Amino acid sequence: MCKKVLFLLFFFFANFLFSQNIESEKWADSIISNMSPEERISQLLMVAAYSNKDESHTRYISNLIQNYKIGGLMFLQGGPVRQAKLTNYYQSVTETPLMIALDAEWGVAMRLDSSIRFPWQMTLGSIQDKKLIYQMGEEVARQCKLIGVNINFAPVVDVNFNPENPIIGNRSFGEDPIRVGELGIQYMKGMQDNKVLACAKHFPGHGDTDSDSHKELPVIKHSKERLDSVELLPFKMLIKNGLGSVMVAHLNIPSLDKTKNLAVSLSPEVVNRLLKTELEFKGLVITDALNMKGVSKFYKPGLVDVKALLAGNDVLLFSEDVPKAIDQIKLAIENGEITQEEVDERCKKILKSKYWMGLSEFTTLNLEKVENEIVTNNTHLINRKLIKNSITLVQNYDNLLPLKRLDTLNIASVSIGEDGTEFQNTLSKYAKIDHYKIKESASEEEKGAILSKISEYNLVIIGLHKSNASAWESYKVSRKTDLFIQKIAVQSKVVLSVFASPYALNSFLFANNFNAVLISYQNSEISQEMTSQAIFGGIGTKGKLPVSTKHFALNYGIETNKIRLEYSIPEEFGVNESDLYKIDSLAKNAISEESTPGCQILIAKEGKIIFNKSYGYHTYSKKKKVDNSDIYDLASITKISATIPLLMKMVDDGKLNLDNTLGMYLDLDTSNKSELVIRDILAHQAKLQSWISFYNSTLDDDTIKGVKVLRDTLYSSTESVIYPYKVGDDIYLHFSYPDSILNIVKYSQLRENEGYKYSDLGYYLFKEIIEEHYSNDLNQLTTNYFYDKLGMENLGYLPLDRIEKIRIIPTEQDYLYRSQLIKGYVHDQGAAMLGGVGGHAGVFSNANDLAKIMQMYLNFGDYGGEKYISQETVKEFTKCQFCNNDNRRGAGFDKPADEGGPTCNSVSHTSFGHTGFTGTIAWADPETELIYIFLSNRIHPDANNWKLLKMDVRTNIMQEIYNHFGN
Repeated sequence: MCKKVLFLLFFFFANFLFSQNIESEKWADSIISNMSPEERISQLLMVAAYSNKDESHTRYISNLIQNYKIGGLMFLQGGPVRQAKLTNYYQSVTETPLMIALDAEWGVAMRLDSSIRFPWQMTLGSIQDKKLIYQMGEEVARQCKLIGVNINFAPVVDVNFNPENPIIGNRSFGEDPIRVGELGIQYMKGMQDNKVLACAKHFPGHGDTDSDSHKELPVIKHSKERLDSVELLPFKMLIKNGLGSVMVAHLNIPSLDKTKNLAVSLSPEVVNRLLKTELEFKGLVITDALNMKGVSKFYKPGLVDVKALLAGNDVLLFSEDVPKAIDQIKLAIENGEITQEEVDERCKKILKSKYWMGLSEFTTLNLEKVENEIVTNNTHLINRKLIKNSITLVQNYDNLLPLKRLDTLNIASVSIGEDGTEFQNTLSKYAKIDHYKIKESASEEEKGAILSKISEYNLVIIGLHKSNASAWESYKVSRKTDLFIQKIAVQSKVVLSVFASPYALNSFLFANNFNAVLISYQNSEISQEMTSQAIFGGIGTKGKLPVSTKHFALNYGIETNKIRLEYSIPEEFGVNESDLYKIDSLAKNAISEESTPGCQILIAKEGKIIFNKSYGYHTYSKKKKVDNSDIYDLASITKISATIPLLMKMVDDGKLNLDNTLGMYLDLDTSNKSELVIRDILAHQAKLQSWISFYNSTLDDDTIKGVKVLRDTLYSSTESVIYPYKVGDDIYLHFSYPDSILNIVKYSQLRENEGYKYSDLGYYLFKEIIEEHYSNDLNQLTTNYFYDKLGMENLGYLPLDRIEKIRIIPTEQDYLYRSQLIKGYVHDQGAAMLGGVGGHAGVFSNANDLAKIMQMYLNFGDYGGEKYISQETVKEFTKCQFCNNDNRRGAGFDKPADEGGPTCNSVSHTSFGHTGFTGTIAWADPETELIYIFLSNRIHPDANNWKLLKMDVRTNIMQEIYNHFGN
């Protein structure tokens, strides 16, 4: 049965191809039969056109089309909409459809504005997943078709052996001829499967030259045997796989044609005998541009066209003088140098190609579509995938990368040369890093100052940034820059990231002085972002060197694994950015309705942060916009980001049992709390009161003003040993009062009802258990065991001690207790009276850092290559503890309710998280591998503002997330 199906498929496919061939023959014959001999000659001519020039250029091209009947245009600089508009016009005035070409080696952005550049082929050469090159070919074809381009002068399949090559270099897939061929095939097929003709160049191989054929005629002295086994090999591979066209280079190769100063593009020995006869190439043969000095230096316009035609070329590219070219070719026919039949044969070949391209029925290009779709979400996604897979790690002493044990590292980054902002910004998403920048041209004094400043760091991440303006920019590193980097390596461990060609490594006298070396190939923003992620393990490294260097071998690359959160885009999960605009709308509406002045929203899926935005302002005065680095008071999310992870650790260490009573860990002999079970407290069913207004008992009546004021025996306006606990600006609490609070909790009355009742009081006691066991305070313990290791610079207690005040978002305008705007101090009064460090409140964070601990839970206690909590313990704490008692709670964690509750209805029952009084939520779902974080200061300026809850802002946003990612 299978054989029969395959036979039928082959039969139908063969018939389809045969039918196509017959139809193209018919169409070509019908066109050529109505052409004059001159018009048939003109079909071979392709001239240069621009979409960034004035009307006189348009008239010039229009004249060539209407009066000389040229066959095609090669567009150069301009813009996609302008080019499409001109293409519509030019196609409307031609009798025979024009073949439109573009040099789009790294996408249409190689020549046009308003698009994005795909990586250069040297970058692509490092990628091991060849399917990605095919996908890029598909996308380049889509872009080309959108603007009416039928043939792309790509891929470059030159084998680049010479680091000094001034014109190929980054444009080559590398120096392994087989790999160059394999990747070239993928690029070719991606385009040709989508009806854009590929053009392999520069035949028979421009990779081992040290001069530029645009400026002179390079000479290649290799033997025919060497050319056959190296330079020609990729061309052979592509030809066998259906290559549509070849561009012949302007090179002098004596082993192929001994004629002095003769470019192979003008050599019958190379074009007719080698390419067409020996290699049996049946596609279009196209000259390199005939205005290039490699040929124009020796032959004038018109004559060079004739020479190219006599050599066997089908398309004469960039003919400088069309009337003269036609006249000279007519003269060659009259002189018997070439026959009209040969011209007709090549004309027909071009016409058949045009039929294949779909030009028999030209459809007017939609300019609005061009403007809106030249760059799509998929364009960005493919570009990111390509760059992500290209990052190459070539040195990694002691497996330094990805970086682990961040608590042991004091890190600085130094960007040298061109802009490295994105590199440093992304590094800061993973850890606390101090950043420095310096130009390559900096003075020795400037370099000395940097060396002095970074001498205290035990790890320096260096970004060496070369110009990304074009593929031809110099990659070389000056001796002075090399020396500067070597001096840094003497002081500290060094991770060197080279944002340039791998040949840049040849500039270094020594590479073994660096602890890790990465090649990022280009200095694009995405290359910078991906390299930072590779350093910290947000992504693994998979690339291999496409060329050999002085220090590292061809095809060498060290693979690493992902160990931390990756930063990606929603398109990776098939969701367009525009699909999430409703989240923007919900957030903006919440702000306009004054349910909160601003907020942060983060979504992570399968270990990848795909959405992280800030909205609104710090306050309703709208003076400072919320930034992703700004931090919010997390309120009760403190429970699962501080107290709970430490309790989990104690369980893992055998120091705590959830089914034991409080009395086994605290001296509670005379307290009614002694027999309370830990698990019950964590699930909020231990009969504890909801809360106690501790601060009220520290206030006195001001009979004159008729208000409550701070008792002067308990508070001071200045800090001292007696008054060490800062609860607000210029307000310090007596040293004895935290113990008073603990006693109030210990001896507070229990509720009679044994059912579920949310309470903070147990966390005052958990704080005491933890601090007694570890003989340290909660702030230091969370920092030592979790925050520093996890790389959470922004998450923690006491933000004023470590964060610029301008980045801390205020909460309530407190009239009842502290009589000030609360900014940088915990809003919860009880936690404030403990010096800002409570078991139930006190932690501040941005969404990015909070996501790390939530991802650690989703990873069942793993993050950054370290095991923090056992899988069994994470599962135990995050499961519903007393579902049969109408209590949805986990051990410290909140859980979804069947109706209502803190979440939307789409979350799984295995999901967990917590909300906070200030207007926050952090939620993780193991089944969908989703993390959702919403941070706000809804209590500004008034804690009685309940609009955020009444409008279901957090849950509505969560539902929208699940609508797109909840599968």
